[in-house]
Amino acid sequence: MKKKKTKKELNIKRNILLNPGPSTTTDSVKLAQVVPDICPREKDFASMMKQMRDDLVKVVHGNPNKYTSVMFCGSGTINIDICINSLLDKGKKVLVINNGAYSTRAVEVCDYYRLDYINLEFPEDELPDLKKIEEVLRDNSDIGLVHTTHNETGTGILNPIREIGELVHKYNAIFTVDTTSTWALRPIDLEKDNIDFCMASAQKGLTSMTGLSFIVGDRRIIEESKNYPKRSYYCNLFMQYDCFEKTGEMHFTPPVQTIYATRQALDEYFEEGEQAKWERHTRVFEAIHEGLEELGFKDLIKREWQAGLVVSAIYPDDPNWDFTKVHDYCYERGFTIYPGKVSNTNTFRLCALGAIDEQDIKDFFVVFKEALIENDITIPVVYKD
Repeated sequence: MKKKKTKKELNIKRNILLNPGPSTTTDSVKLAQVVPDICPREKDFASMMKQMRDDLVKVVHGNPNKYTSVMFCGSGTINIDICINSLLDKGKKVLVINNGAYSTRAVEVCDYYRLDYINLEFPEDELPDLKKIEEVLRDNSDIGLVHTTHNETGTGILNPIREIGELVHKYNAIFTVDTTSTWALRPIDLEKDNIDFCMASAQKGLTSMTGLSFIVGDRRIIEESKNYPKRSYYCNLFMQYDCFEKTGEMHFTPPVQTIYATRQALDEYFEEGEQAKWERHTRVFEAIHEGLEELGFKDLIKREWQAGLVVSAIYPDDPNWDFTKVHDYCYERGFTIYPGKVSNTNTFRLCALGAIDEQDIKDFFVVFKEALIENDITIPVVYKD
């Protein structure tokens, strides 16, 4: 489908969002929300959602006979909640491979549902140790579900999900991966990456609007989960899947306008192409690094461990450094930067998401440098060690 044509241009300021989602959108995605009012129980709307469910599987190269997708109304965190509470059988425990804030969120879900779990923690700036993971799996035969994060968005580290998934399947557990900040950004292949369930939300890699999230995973496991303990009414994976299969609809009211925007965003994803889109994000990522290096900023994560989408820069040791003041200066000029999410180091993040390209980053660093000068921050920035 071609981009929607309009009789008049949108008179909306274009902001460059360098936060980890929601991201900068195209005008055609914005306009896709402006449609005639429709009841989401109509056949036309259900037909659109059916095609979307198929396309969501296609993005991660899933065999449509084996994999399906299930959409929910909510932010990306709802997917973690749904997978953990829905896919754990009675008498089984969860293993969370945790090296950052978003895997910690999965631990919190386990706590709230009072599930039996192991929180296998690693430093936030290091990769998980595969030998330790296998040791835990070998010593705990009752582990039924293993969860981790692909790109720990708080730091930008890329976890080795293919190798972890191989271990998980060796010990006959279900592997759920939070791919919220890699889905439709970095190429993902469900089979090759040993993933049973991945997840994302519309405002991240697809560059759509907030309010719609989705899980892509193994149809057989979803159907088997019908007999697992029911821990949530709204956030039950089988119930939502079953409703889609029988009626073509969400069990409860969907975010109608966001779904129209996401339909358009999917069309634009396939029009650009997986590889071309990844190359564009890589250009943006490299431009971010180049700009930070010119100003003297240090990375938190080793370059070779980064996912290519999020850069965590360490605060300089300058008495005049004030993130809020620098943020506000940039924000007033159309650029959004974001604080870090690391427990023991002060950082800020610049992300390569959204409908942006290399020139947008060059324009940003002109403003960012001005912000440093305006606040009397030494350039290149200073570190004590």
